[in-house]
Amino acid sequence: MVLLHLLHGHLFFKPPILLRFPKFCFPCTSIYALCKSHFLISSYASSLAPSNSCNRPDFLDHLLQLCINGGYDFHHVKPVKQIHAQLLVTASLFSAFLSARLITVYSKMCLLSEARKVFTNAPEDCFSNSLFWNSILRANISAFEYSKTLELYFRMCALGFQPDGFGFPLVIRACAMKGGVTLCKIVHCHVLQMGFGNNLHVSNELLRMYGKIGQMDIACQLFDRMPVRTHVSWNTMVSGFASNFDCDRAYWMFSRMENEGLEPNAVTWTSLLSSFARCGFEDKTWTFYVLMREKMVNATAESLAVVISVCADSDFNGFQKGEVVHAYVMTGGFDNYVFVRNSLIHMYGKNGAIEEAEYLLSRLESKSIVSWNALISSYAESGLCDVAFSVFLQMENLDADSVVRPNVVSWSAVINGFAAKGRHKESLELFRRMQFDSVLANAITIATMLSVCAELSALHLGREIHAHAIRFFMNSDILVRNGLINMYMKCGSLRAGGLVFEGMDCKDIFSWNTMITGFGMHGHSDSALKTFYQMVNARVKPDEVTFVAVLSACSHTGLVTEGRDIFYQMNRDFQIEPQVEHYACMVDLFGRAGLLQEAISILKTMPMEPNACVWGALLNSCKMHKNSDVAEETASQIFNLNSEVTGSYMLLSNLYAASGRWEDSARVRVSAKTRGLKKIPGESWIEVKNKVHTFSAGKALNSRVEELYSVLKDMKLHMAMEGYVSNKILGPQTADEEEYA
Repeated sequence: MVLLHLLHGHLFFKPPILLRFPKFCFPCTSIYALCKSHFLISSYASSLAPSNSCNRPDFLDHLLQLCINGGYDFHHVKPVKQIHAQLLVTASLFSAFLSARLITVYSKMCLLSEARKVFTNAPEDCFSNSLFWNSILRANISAFEYSKTLELYFRMCALGFQPDGFGFPLVIRACAMKGGVTLCKIVHCHVLQMGFGNNLHVSNELLRMYGKIGQMDIACQLFDRMPVRTHVSWNTMVSGFASNFDCDRAYWMFSRMENEGLEPNAVTWTSLLSSFARCGFEDKTWTFYVLMREKMVNATAESLAVVISVCADSDFNGFQKGEVVHAYVMTGGFDNYVFVRNSLIHMYGKNGAIEEAEYLLSRLESKSIVSWNALISSYAESGLCDVAFSVFLQMENLDADSVVRPNVVSWSAVINGFAAKGRHKESLELFRRMQFDSVLANAITIATMLSVCAELSALHLGREIHAHAIRFFMNSDILVRNGLINMYMKCGSLRAGGLVFEGMDCKDIFSWNTMITGFGMHGHSDSALKTFYQMVNARVKPDEVTFVAVLSACSHTGLVTEGRDIFYQMNRDFQIEPQVEHYACMVDLFGRAGLLQEAISILKTMPMEPNACVWGALLNSCKMHKNSDVAEETASQIFNLNSEVTGSYMLLSNLYAASGRWEDSARVRVSAKTRGLKKIPGESWIEVKNKVHTFSAGKALNSRVEELYSVLKDMKLHMAMEGYVSNKILGPQTADEEEYA
């Protein structure tokens, strides 16, 4: 009768916290059967009956497992708390094993606070049990409480207990997410000290940790010393190189894996594709995706998402290839994966296929915030910032019942979209509105706003954003640190930029390049060269951007010998083939120094065809040294490459005017006007009382324009007194050069 009553929907009645023992209870064999049949309450009540001779801890463990297997809804919380209460009353049953099980159950029910109560109130003898410690460590890791996990680790060590082969991987994972390089190395030393250096599970987690903190050289040393390596080990290494944008070594590890007779699996291929995608090698990503299909390796949803994200780049016929992958997604049954569908939305949106992107969004049964953000970010990245903002407003105006509201990713996408289009005013307005709506900015938002401040030379506003980053503990993020260096250097605060740089524990290639570029643009070529050699000594391999920055620094200060030496070092010492940008720097270097013949000579020896940038550097040198003959031929080359280069027309016209060839100057200007070319008005910004004012050539955009003109008039007078005169064609020159005006 009792069993029938339980079977008819009364499994989850509302008893008091401590169940009363029933008058009738099942024998032990029947209780086991009830457990297996998921009759939670009946088996629980029977196991607690005083007349029952069964081993109660075993049954309580079975019951707790039932709570997990039956799902984590609120129906199962009450029985768990009843069991918890019974354990508290019957202290003799509160073993380390049951405490660990109870912590695990609470953790899987997302009740971390209850799990912590179990840990805090557990008997003293529980703390000598590694299973007990592992359960609370895993509970905090599952809740992304990495700092708390590390606190528990320190407490464990302070009490004289050590993690085991299952506890160390949890500590290492927390270290990778929250610890610095020093702490990670300390934990590694502790692993070796406790004799777990050859433990496969621990070693794999160490590989992942070093990949996460960018220490792949140490990861390689550890990998080579491992006595046993599984697919997980190899995949972790490939993934580590991928996450650190080192696709060459990712492919090297992939090839090494094949050479050692271990066939790469779907996860390995996904990591390799991800590495090429992260490095911006769209062609290679597509090539290896095709190769993966040819080798009959089943594509995973993750690999398809990577390939689709690459197809979002329309520079290599990505739209057509994206449609091919979309067809495979449909036939392969991958369209049920929401993240694959979101990748497709992003791909179509970034290629400007608005109808297709919005159709895919409309087909989703449940439109999550991720799907909305995929659409917004795709429009923003493709330059359709107004369309992105309209979708943002659409999401903002959803029904009050909808749980979807713009989050930090939505705001960041729109802010970054306007910033990328040079619409800095809109970016600043949106950032202020975001703060007003109490949406906490993330590292990407802060980095974007720092780049806006850098473009506007808004030093005061940049300092405020720096303070904001410190206040919300984002100051240690490498993206924010690099943004701070860029902002301070471009705003001319070289000392502040240097302090941020020196305070970085882990400097990436962008950090070094930004410092070198900043010193170069302000004429501190000695500091730029010093930083370059510090970079080399720190064993950070320079890239193409590094050499552009160094050569530009040499060019701006006339360091011909140093620039020439570094140019030849590129291939000789660093195996980097000079690209067209590097040749443009060399032409500019020689041209500025008055060595026009050397500039022409290096231009003629280029292994590729000079582009408008190279010819433009030579034309600018001709203007500086008033060589109209070479300038005519140079301008002709530029016009053949691109007849709509307005600046070249103006440069040639000014050069003719400076040489007194007024008719030729007028002819060039008429030619530019006939082609419908117009010079884009220059703009400048100034920050006054925390407000950025914008000025455009030919427009009075400020209410205090008369006062500004008065100040400019005074400055002009002071310049004349210092020996400078105004030249309407070539700009300010010394009085000694007045005869050329």
